[in-house]
Amino acid sequence: MIYKNYFEKFGVSREAGEKRCQEIFDTIFYGSEEERFFHTAGDDMGYMEDTGNHDARTEGMSYGMMMCVQMDRQEEFNRLWKWSRTYMYMDEGPNKGYFAWSCQTNGEKNSYGAAPDGEEFYVMALIFAGNRWGNGEGIYNYHEEARAILHTMINKGYDGSDGQAMFDRETGYIKFIAEEDFSDPSYHLPHFYELYASIAEGEDKEFCKKAAAASREYWKKACNEETGFSGEYADYDGTPHHGDYEKYGGRHDWFYSDAYRTILNIAVDSVWFGLSDWAKGEGEKYSSFFCRPENVDDWNHIYEVDGTKLEESALHPVAIIATNACTGVLVENEASDLWVKRFLETPLRQGDRRYYDNCLYFFCYMLLSGNYNIY
Repeated sequence: MIYKNYFEKFGVSREAGEKRCQEIFDTIFYGSEEERFFHTAGDDMGYMEDTGNHDARTEGMSYGMMMCVQMDRQEEFNRLWKWSRTYMYMDEGPNKGYFAWSCQTNGEKNSYGAAPDGEEFYVMALIFAGNRWGNGEGIYNYHEEARAILHTMINKGYDGSDGQAMFDRETGYIKFIAEEDFSDPSYHLPHFYELYASIAEGEDKEFCKKAAAASREYWKKACNEETGFSGEYADYDGTPHHGDYEKYGGRHDWFYSDAYRTILNIAVDSVWFGLSDWAKGEGEKYSSFFCRPENVDDWNHIYEVDGTKLEESALHPVAIIATNACTGVLVENEASDLWVKRFLETPLRQGDRRYYDNCLYFFCYMLLSGNYNIY
């Protein structure tokens, strides 16, 4: 399948888009100290550093693996995967079968909790790796590893084992963490769940299909009708999740860092599995909000989901620009065009906070240039 190059109307050829993807990958993995956040470890391992927090997280490790399989870089993929399996994987306790969401860069676990967005990307990256490169032995039997993680995510606790599943069996929703009964709208990846079914077995296969349909409906609940924004965390009815401020380090009911991924995920789902009327409407209101006169040149803020602008600046402005540009997948209008142009004019971020911004930057660039592929 040949994916559309949404940059073509802005003068970026398919060849130029592919070249830029290679440049972004090389910068993230092998650039200067102010640019890269991939580090090799020993002869056959490596990790992605969250440069703002100076740790390695399952989010970044699994993102890095997805970047590698998209760019056909098996050596780096295997380095990240072996580091993950060596240091992050938990083989005992209530989270047995999951990965510790944060480790020090020497591999020591900072937490024995697990964050589902990491597991979700691990499973998808491993499926693509098996499809693209074939399955090997042991931990490099990519499909077998993906199948085992997925089975645990769906069935843990329900099958009598210790701990809890990452998916809520009744609703089909991915949880914020397995132990909590609320969600994170940016964790919902129906385009992944559709593809999980290709390697899942038995009842897991049907559950993946259920979860995909449920997540597309959940987005409709979680995205504000006026702005298109979701909160970082949300209850199962879609309303922003309030409370737990001390437990989770402050507010998460607003449109802030995690929430920028929601529009990106809607765009990826639309490219891979078809653009719905709802997604078109979501792109229209989302892009239009950021082009209102009061926002178009004063957009770098934290917002309530209803669009109320707060005084505080956002922590990840480059991520906002990149994900706003993804509305160009959903709708063609002056508002989305403006953000695509801004994205093309925006360099990768440097400095301590570059990790999250540049991860989203790369995914958005791959998508818009027609290089974010199903394998």
